[in-house]
Amino acid sequence: MTETYDLVVVGLGALGSSTAWHAARRGLRVLGLEQFELGHDRGASHDTSRILRHSYHTPAYVDLTFDAYEDWADLEDATGETFVTVTGGLDLFPTGAAIPMDDYTLSMDARQVPYEILGHDEILERWPQLALPEGTSALYQQRTAIVPAARGTAAMQRRAVEHGAVLRDRTPVLALEPTADGVDVVTASGRVSAARVVVSADAWTSRLVEPLGVRLPLAVTEEQVTYFAPADPEPFRPGRFPVWIWMDEPSYYGFPTYGEDTVKAAQDCGGPTVTGDERSGETDLAMLGRLAAFMASTFPASGPAVRSKRCLYTLTPDRDFVVSAVPGVPQVVVGLGAAHGYKFAATFGRLLTDVALDGRTDADISAFGLDRAALTDPAYEPHWMV
Repeated sequence: MTETYDLVVVGLGALGSSTAWHAARRGLRVLGLEQFELGHDRGASHDTSRILRHSYHTPAYVDLTFDAYEDWADLEDATGETFVTVTGGLDLFPTGAAIPMDDYTLSMDARQVPYEILGHDEILERWPQLALPEGTSALYQQRTAIVPAARGTAAMQRRAVEHGAVLRDRTPVLALEPTADGVDVVTASGRVSAARVVVSADAWTSRLVEPLGVRLPLAVTEEQVTYFAPADPEPFRPGRFPVWIWMDEPSYYGFPTYGEDTVKAAQDCGGPTVTGDERSGETDLAMLGRLAAFMASTFPASGPAVRSKRCLYTLTPDRDFVVSAVPGVPQVVVGLGAAHGYKFAATFGRLLTDVALDGRTDADISAFGLDRAALTDPAYEPHWMV
């Protein structure tokens, strides 16, 4: 007998786990399918820290950040765990920075988010751990925080199961076949009937939705984060050291100590083009060298690199998210975080459930459709700086 569910979620990283949680708590019969083991490290939802912040480049994104803080708090209330560690956030703009500060200040002004603009000497007076080129300025937002990647995803999975969801790992989805009243989800072990499907398969999304008539010009890169061990970790503790982003090309970002006496840093969009199935998983020494040189010059006391970890970025050409039903196939909804979505993970599941059930959500997701120019115009020039 064919199993039947109200909603099948394909992919149980952060977005899919959140969707399973939100949908199950609404009383839906939910099945979540993951091709690898739960908590695997082949995608983008593993390891430790991610950034949560109000500092964003459009007012619509700033609006979503308020939802993100509320939904992470909701998960904290539901689990009794703490997920948000407030550290403050420092966006650093060298002279002639590739990313304009005005995009951020104007967007936060539009939503009345407080921040400070600091000059070179003011930055160093407050954070003597830094060494900055003359002319560097900064935007400081005090509510910027860290959220845990693997632990947060696992918590959403647990909540989904507690609300009745069925989660199956090691179950690849081979195809989605729309029917008159839903979707048949084809796996190696058989078929499952669903009224609605949410595809949150990140680097593996295209193979599932392109047979439905949607071309997704996604770029998948293999990125690398590295942990550095300062001789004295005290100046790098939360409360003394903020989350930071270097707002130039190349762009780097990093964290205070978090759960251990190391500081984590990475380059944004610096890795080679790969696929979900064909990637190295090994430390890239050239990437490590670039990052280590930047850390030595900008955070001189951050210490030597002690380990690196690879992860995938699945990038839309405009770096905007996807929260959208498939045109012509409204029973299939796609969610993509475009390699900066984890901060919104607790919110994505609510939005994707809304769109799957009602075809809409109260949040402004007008920029996140599958029919936008960035995804449909072959001449669209990709740009990933946000």
